[in-house]
Amino acid sequence: MLTPVKVALLSDCYLPRLGGIEVQVHDLARNLQKAGHEVVAFTATREPGQRRNELEIIDGIPVHRLAIPMPHGLPINPLAPPTLRRLLRAGGFDVAHVHMGVVAPFSMDCARVALDLDLPTAVTWHSLHARMEGPIRLVGYVARWAKSGAALSAVSGVAAQSVSSLAGVQHKVAILPNGIDTTQWAPLPRPPRGAGEPMRVVSAMRLMGRKRPLELLDIVHEARRQAPEADIRLEVLGEGPLRPKVDARAAELGGDEWFTAPGRMTRTQVQERYRLSDIYIAPAELEAFGIAALEARTTGLPVVAPRKSGVSEFIEHRVNGMLTGDDAGMADALARLATDHSLRVAMTAHNTEVLPRESWPSVVRMVETEYVRAIDQLR
Repeated sequence: MLTPVKVALLSDCYLPRLGGIEVQVHDLARNLQKAGHEVVAFTATREPGQRRNELEIIDGIPVHRLAIPMPHGLPINPLAPPTLRRLLRAGGFDVAHVHMGVVAPFSMDCARVALDLDLPTAVTWHSLHARMEGPIRLVGYVARWAKSGAALSAVSGVAAQSVSSLAGVQHKVAILPNGIDTTQWAPLPRPPRGAGEPMRVVSAMRLMGRKRPLELLDIVHEARRQAPEADIRLEVLGEGPLRPKVDARAAELGGDEWFTAPGRMTRTQVQERYRLSDIYIAPAELEAFGIAALEARTTGLPVVAPRKSGVSEFIEHRVNGMLTGDDAGMADALARLATDHSLRVAMTAHNTEVLPRESWPSVVRMVETEYVRAIDQLR
């Protein structure tokens, strides 16, 4: 058990932007605070109308917004390091925890500044490097941070492999999963399933290429061909730049009969859609973790996903979902689950009765262990 410490959480993205890293970092801040730690967040994400560096309080968490106006509200501020250095030096922090995406210029500056100040530093990657791994290796900052004593981690084993390759195998890369509020996402009573009702498949994603919404339509179309008696229906929750192409592809496939996309939804609305669904599908291959899939699994839904994605951290094949090697395998798995009542019911029962190990109290203990490692590595 780590004695209470003062933590600087540093991330390009933070509320009010809504996305995986933004929400995770804020939820981590609140749960660290609940565990007795003092937490201050730093971000380059602007509030609407913000014109200069600002300090605000969100849910009891002080948030320094070291932001400047940028096109499309991009969280980039090359002028932030001097102010950040002053705030970290004067803040009496025991540890800095930097949260990285694939391209995260503010977070990169944060790691460099914190290490230059000899502040114990933990760095967690929330994304897969994929095609960026070569350029990142060439620049060499991951290896430099490791040599400087940073405690490196990633949100899944899949993501950790890439970080380890960049840092050097002699440096430990811990797995620090995203956390979930198991009470907030607890299973809700499901309506009884009547004979002949369609099989409701749901997915929540931003409609962008990396999430593979177009491929998802093809997968479900093939599953419907394999199991016409199941009358598989697909609902995709979320918005994004590929919306016109998604609508066009759905029309090509006759999706008017089986596809709906109601757009962005609140957390409460998402929970209600999960309650009315039978299966969750997560088609993204470059998924470092997959928090939406974990939320769906926690509510009780069986999950279909690629074996190579971070979803494999919390889905065990044929126990609480199906993991597959390719899109054809996903279509096969979806058709199988849609028609195998006993298998589907067993998976739903498992997910309803067995809590995921990524509950926030458990994740906070893992985070505290990383903070101890960061402190020890700079002694």
